[in-house]
Amino acid sequence: MKQVFRLLPFLKPYKKKSALALLFLIIVVLLDLAIPRLVQRIIDQGILAGNLQVVWQTFVLMLAISAADTLFAIGNNNTSVQVGEGLARDLREALFLKIQSFSFGNLDRMKTGQLMVRLSSDSSVIQRLVQISLRIGTRAPLVMIGSIILMFHTDRSLALSLVPLLLVTGVILVFFVVKMGPLFLTMQQKLDWLNTVLQENIAGVRVVKAFVRAEGEAARFEGANEDFTQRNIRVMEFMSTMGPALSLCVNAGIVAIIWFGGLRVMSGSTTTGQVVAFINYLQTGLGTLMPMINLANIWAAGIASAGRLNEIFDTVPEVRDAADAPALPETALPQIVFEDVSFHYNGFAGTTVLEGIDLTAEPGQTVAILGATGAGKSSLVNLIPRFYDVAAGRILIDGEDVRTVQQDSLLARIGVVPQETVLFSGTVRDNIRYGRPDATDEEVTAAARAAQAHDFILALPEGYDTHVEARGVNLSGGQKQRIAIARALLTRPDILILDDSTSAVDVETETKIQAALETWMHGRTAFVVAQRISTVLKADKILVIDQGRIAAQGTHRELLQSSPIYQEIYASQLGNGVNGANGA
Repeated sequence: MKQVFRLLPFLKPYKKKSALALLFLIIVVLLDLAIPRLVQRIIDQGILAGNLQVVWQTFVLMLAISAADTLFAIGNNNTSVQVGEGLARDLREALFLKIQSFSFGNLDRMKTGQLMVRLSSDSSVIQRLVQISLRIGTRAPLVMIGSIILMFHTDRSLALSLVPLLLVTGVILVFFVVKMGPLFLTMQQKLDWLNTVLQENIAGVRVVKAFVRAEGEAARFEGANEDFTQRNIRVMEFMSTMGPALSLCVNAGIVAIIWFGGLRVMSGSTTTGQVVAFINYLQTGLGTLMPMINLANIWAAGIASAGRLNEIFDTVPEVRDAADAPALPETALPQIVFEDVSFHYNGFAGTTVLEGIDLTAEPGQTVAILGATGAGKSSLVNLIPRFYDVAAGRILIDGEDVRTVQQDSLLARIGVVPQETVLFSGTVRDNIRYGRPDATDEEVTAAARAAQAHDFILALPEGYDTHVEARGVNLSGGQKQRIAIARALLTRPDILILDDSTSAVDVETETKIQAALETWMHGRTAFVVAQRISTVLKADKILVIDQGRIAAQGTHRELLQSSPIYQEIYASQLGNGVNGANGA
């Protein structure tokens, strides 16, 4: 319950509409509770008294009440929907912005499928909870309380005879409500895993086909689907027992009232109209049990979903600005210094990714980074824009520790082409402009030319206005990489990070990109992570990373003389040996 109440601030913008919905609802309840009393009047003062005028007057009044009841019920429903939809929209937006604030470390530990379920399914559960609470959720207990009060007012003796039945009904209701919460939580967790498996399979369907793993993935999905189905069946079975149990209570109450009421009518202690009105109040009151059961189920699901949403809201970004963090001062040519930097991913404190990194990138230098897969190359460059925080040491840009300045001001000076190319739905032009939406068409074209993307873009069906499908599935890997390079270049960053950004292009295209980038990199400090040694030959400084440490650094010629690892890489890739290179 506490988890749901923590989301109440999202209702603040809708206080007036919520109050209006409740006002409409109270009027509806009062009108509903007036009907049995009018039925009593028709029977006692009309039919049994032979007074047709009373019958017609009461009949017309009941019609008017029913019409008013309908209008106010419509008003309540419409207002409740507006509140629920508005709250769900605000909740989704807040969740989206919260997820956007997460650092890479937070996102590493959260599966995409889980986040999507919480953003869509869990927020919809809260939306339904609010709408139902403003309608059935408030109406049912009000009708129940009003019916009990009016039953005592109609015939106190009959009402007292029902107290044991009402107590038993209350115990049954509480029992089911308490049991439903954990069941719904487990069901949502199973749904999380099902969506994760589905999302991974759809995203990696090409790999699945390439490795002929369709049967294995089908079995994996079938297992997750079966787990969710069985848990769902368990919940539905549990819910299905509630209805019959409470129906038994309702029917037992009606039978008891007909029996005792009949005896009291025959003894002259009460009237037929009073007994009929009493039965109507009993049916009206106990008739709210099924809606209250549904409400209990919705609340159980809502409590589980609210807890999962609050888990996101409670997550503290691992990388965040200090309260008084200043903006990073702008300089023409930034210097970047690593001072005894060590790093490990959270949750893997015993596994050091980088250790004892000392490095200085002078203003305007291009620093290339070579090393085996898993050596820590990408981890090193990811520390510069503070995608992760260092575990020890510090990184300075123009003497400022990156942890002490506003991250937005830091990122504004850095252009990144990540190892995994990500494009968004939209046109090619939109994707290149992603970092600078106000860039002119001429600037977009210039960036595309520098990235060797202009020619293939013109060959696309609609050129720069060609629509890019989700994740860029209608483009090749090399085309996506070149668009990503153009996107980074268009921002004209002071610091450029290319993380293996030409791995999917051919050598000839890579050579052209390098030649064009030499002009663009002039006056910028650049870091180039590469697998091909041909990519880094002209770098001002080359780092050789081995098992998280800098094994060697220097120029191409210096490393050919001093670094066995570099010599081995050079010989294996270019194939003419170190001696031939030295003689060149």
